[in-house]
Amino acid sequence: MGSSVPYAGVPGEVGPGAGDLASFRREFYQCLTARADALFELTDAVLCSPGPVRTLVDLSLCPEHGRGHGALYDGLGCGAISIKGLQFAIAAQQLPRGVDGRITLAVDISPWLRPDAPSSAQRMFCHVHGRGKNRAQMVPGWPYSVIAAEVYLSS
Repeated sequence: MGSSVPYAGVPGEVGPGAGDLASFRREFYQCLTARADALFELTDAVLCSPGPVRTLVDLSLCPEHGRGHGALYDGLGCGAISIKGLQFAIAAQQLPRGVDGRITLAVDISPWLRPDAPSSAQRMFCHVHGRGKNRAQMVPGWPYSVIAAEVYLSS
């Protein structure tokens, strides 16, 4: 069975920072306050899935999810996570730096468009590129931001 992040001290760990990731993995597990094992394996299955996740049952078939599909649904239905604990664990992580000491970040903002959901709270107008010149539109929806830090591994 594989995992999304190697454990500290496991053969095959690569580069500096792998121990930091294993430490984060332990902290993340401690944030799971109910059905921790099922949720933890589900997280590994999502991270290690080779393509888009289309159904929950497909996740239960991933090698990283060593439980049956019943445990997957039980983890989602009865599991719990300490959001404050997870926020602290994420905020405590060191951002990787290049040889020049700089941090490299990539930012993506993608809208989830919902023009037909007028009763949905906190919708905003999202910029959407249209085909052709001057065809951009503003459509109601929610913008989602993803920020990724480049990891530098020594050779």
